[in-house]
Formats: sequence, structure tokens, C-alpha cells
Amino acid sequence: SSDTTPLLNGSSQDRMFETMAVEIEQLLGKLTGINDKMAEYTNSAGVPSLNAALMHTLQRHRDILQDYTHEFHKTKANFLAIRERENLLGSVRKDIESYKSGSGVNNRRTELFLKEHEHLRNSDRLIEETISIAMATKENMTSQRGMLKSIQSKMNTLANRFPAVNSLIQRINLRKRRDSLILGSVIGICTILLLLYAFH
Repeated sequence: SSDTTPLLNGSSQDRMFETMAVEIEQLLGKLTGINDKMAEYTNSAGVPSLNAALMHTLQRHRDILQDYTHEFHKTKANFLAIRERENLLGSVRKDIESYKSGSGVNNRRTELFLKEHEHLRNSDRLIEETISIAMATKENMTSQRGMLKSIQSKMNTLANRFPAVNSLIQRINLRKRRDSLILGSVIGICTILLLLYAFH
């Protein structure tokens, strides 16, 4: 059972961790105070300033304090991360168990039915919008068709009412074509004559 039991399973482990963390922090504080007193002693007037062994010892104690502090914070952060992960996994297991139970399955089915109902409502709304757009397009096409028919009837009425205008327009077009042909022939003959004169 010790292999399957989680490491962080109860509040007793949490209290033990908090107690040990407080004790270690107190010890680190005491060690920091001792290092400060050592630094004050080395900076006092009665101690020779060139005592290399004393300065080396002080630096060594400072490095040890820094290593202890770093390791403590690293271990504490790792423990908190493991505890958060255990809590998260526990909540996930509870959610899975609740979904596996009958109420969880029913809630899941109800949620799926509600989602399907919402999808159907959205589909109906889209179909109604498409039908309204199609009806509006049909009305516009019908109105445009009526306008085109009225324009065509008016044009036919004008054409039937004014046949002389049509004959006059046809005569004008024929005269324009004849004038264009005459002008083109005159220009062509002049060009040929100029070329013959230039080569002779």
C-alpha cells in the first residue's frame, strides 16, 4: 500500500513541510546574522586589514550561506510544484469519477442535447435568412423585368408612332456612308497620283 499511496496525501505532510520550512528559514536567518557579525568583526579597527585567512574564511561562509539559501528555495519550489500537481491530478480524478457515475453521464447527455438543440436553432435561423434573401432577390428581379418591359413597349410605341424619323435616320446613315466612300476614294486617288508623280 505504501507504493500506491501518494506522497502528499494528507494535511499532516503539509503541516510537517510548513514546520520544517519555517525552521530552516529561522536557521538561515541565524546563519545570516552570524555572517554579518563576522563581517562587522573583520571591518572593526582592532583587526588587521591584511589578514587574508580571515577574509577567506568569511568569504567561504558567505558562499556556504548562499548555497544553502539557493538549495532551500529550490527544494521548496519543487515541493510546492509537486503538491500543486498532486492537487490538480486529484481534481481531475474526481471529475472523471463524477462523469463516470450516473449523474455525470446524464449531465453529459443533457449537455450534448442542449448543444444539438442550439445547432438546430442556428440552422433554422440561417435557413430563414437565406429564404428571405431569395424572396427579396425575386422581388427585385420581377420589378426590373417590369421596368424593362415598359421601356421596350415605350420604344416600340415611339418607333411605330414616328416611322418618318426612322426613314430619316436611315437616309442620314446612308449619306454618311456615301460621303465616307467618296472621301476615301478621293484620298486614295490623290495618293496614287502623288506616288506616280514622285517616281516619274
